[in-house]
Amino acid sequence: MNEITNPLKAPSILVVGDVMLDRYWFGDVSRISPEAPVPVVRVERRDERLGGAANVARNAVALGAKAGLLGVVGKDEAGDVVEQLLLDLKVNSYLNRDPAISTIIKLRVIGRQQQLLRIDFEHPPTDSVLRDKLTQFNALLPDYDVIVFSDYAKGSLVNVREMISSARRLGKRILVDPKGDDFSRYKGASILTPNKSELRQIVGSWNSEEELATKANQLRQSLELEALLLTRSEEGMSLYTDSRVLHIPTLAREVYDVSGAGDTVIATLATMLGAGKSVSEAVAIANRAGGIVVGKLGTATVTYDELFGG
Repeated sequence: MNEITNPLKAPSILVVGDVMLDRYWFGDVSRISPEAPVPVVRVERRDERLGGAANVARNAVALGAKAGLLGVVGKDEAGDVVEQLLLDLKVNSYLNRDPAISTIIKLRVIGRQQQLLRIDFEHPPTDSVLRDKLTQFNALLPDYDVIVFSDYAKGSLVNVREMISSARRLGKRILVDPKGDDFSRYKGASILTPNKSELRQIVGSWNSEEELATKANQLRQSLELEALLLTRSEEGMSLYTDSRVLHIPTLAREVYDVSGAGDTVIATLATMLGAGKSVSEAVAIANRAGGIVVGKLGTATVTYDELFGG
């Protein structure tokens, strides 16, 4: 692992949100099923990776940050796998094990280097576990420089409004990867990182860059954000702040798989801000990281050497 060295410092990042396990079954496809017009995949290899908020922590660690993860998993085999993967990466695990639910799993079946099927297993956490998580969050806050909320709308962030208020009182940098049709619960965060469809759900459509900038800045002001970072796939990214609108073109050479690209972007952004970079510098580096990771299969990471050439 490549640690961030001078002139950057290795920041400590607390990731809070929906924790998942990404499972991949790779196999050979050579025939169609006689039972239905679907391919038959003979599974030859299996892989397990951290997903959701856990993938954000994984990406931060890959860049040399010190990361902690606060979330909920089931008291089951998949939860044990998540705990072990975090331990292997030296991520500080603050997972709450909820015996009433199953760990969120996204199972992807890959044949001939193509995703053929995804199967999701998910249950929202129980109220008692969520109450415990809020108490634990407040206790952990003083130990971390940057707080990242990774919202996949799976139920782990019902208390995000209170969490943001607590983090803001302590002067923490707060980044949010948002979901849903109500962004008001993220009010007071430092930076939101919606994609185009997520932003469109909140502000409606736009017909020009000028209209988009107006709507983005109105949203930024109403939520009391330092900045709003719009991720735009093949169009790159746009950063909206009080003083400027900054467009950064995409650097992706080949788009192979966009799974987890948003996790890489927000993890890189958090790491670079925590290491002392300005918002515009951190966004440019995060854009570069996003361009690299979409060239890899599945939820992947970008290393410090890949970003900066060693």
